[in-house]
Formats: sequence, C-alpha cells, structure tokens
Amino acid sequence: IKADISKYEEAEKMLKEAVEKLGRVDVLVNNAGINIDRFLINMTPEQWQKVIDVDLTGAFNCTKATLPYMIQQGGGRIINVSSMSALDGAVGQANYAAAKGGIVSFTKTVAMEYAQYNIICNAIAPGCIRTRMTDAMPPGMLRERVSQIPLGRRGEPEEVAKLVAFLATEGDYI
Repeated sequence: IKADISKYEEAEKMLKEAVEKLGRVDVLVNNAGINIDRFLINMTPEQWQKVIDVDLTGAFNCTKATLPYMIQQGGGRIINVSSMSALDGAVGQANYAAAKGGIVSFTKTVAMEYAQYNIICNAIAPGCIRTRMTDAMPPGMLRERVSQIPLGRRGEPEEVAKLVAFLATEGDYI
C-alpha cells in the first residue's frame, strides 16, 4: 500500500487499508528514511524539514495510526529503525542524526505509555549497512567509516532484518 507517511492522513489511510486486507496489525516497523547530506551551513530549511518529515514525523504518523488497532486487539510490536548516527553524530548529517535521535526518544516514550496495553516498542540503531545510501557515500568517507567497524565490513540488510524479525516474534520482554 503506497503512502507518503510524512502526511498523517496518508499514514492513517494506509493502516486502515492494511487492516481491511489483513484483519489486524501485529507488527509495525518504522523504517522509512531518507537523507539529504550537507554541511549545516549549506543545508536549506527545506532540506532539513524534508528529512525530519519522513524520518521522524513519518514514524509518529504511522505509530499514531497503528495504536488504536493494537490497543483494541490487545497488543502488538512496534520496531523503530534509528541509526548509529543518532548516537555518534555524522558529518554532513545534522538533519538525519537529529531525526534518528528523535526516534530513540520517541521509542522510549511510546514504550512507557503503551506497555500497559501489551504493546512493546523497541528501536534498533544499525551502523553502516550496505544500502543505496551508503553506496552513494564518497569512497574515502566510506572507507573511513568501515575502518571504524570492528568486523571491518558493512552490515547486510538481511542481518538487520533478522534482528527486526527476532524483536517481532521473540522479543516478549525486551
């Protein structure tokens, strides 16, 4: 179901359609993310806002639209994808790091507010994963980033997916 999650009405419509097709929503994975990398002095207010709108407000919109269904059915799992940039910062990523940092705080709040409804909310913070975003990094910057990883390589999307699947199916008390 296609939706612009930066707009609440579209996120709400997407969730409604999903529940109509599937009958319920047990797991929400907020993994939409974009980046528009610039040094802060060169970043336009529009570039800042676009990343915040998709990466942070999108998670709010999808979570808000999902909560009534999960409350009504007696529980569910929400998994928010943050980033190590949220914790470490990243050159040229003030907007991205701020949005992903917001995801961490958002997750903690949702977890506390909705545990009483058996809704478990977690965030994961992947590091340098082999994606279009990291493929587009300048080669020198990518080499530098990889050199700081103890395993000496980027992670694979499938490795992140395994963690999400674990939290969705086995993470009863995490």
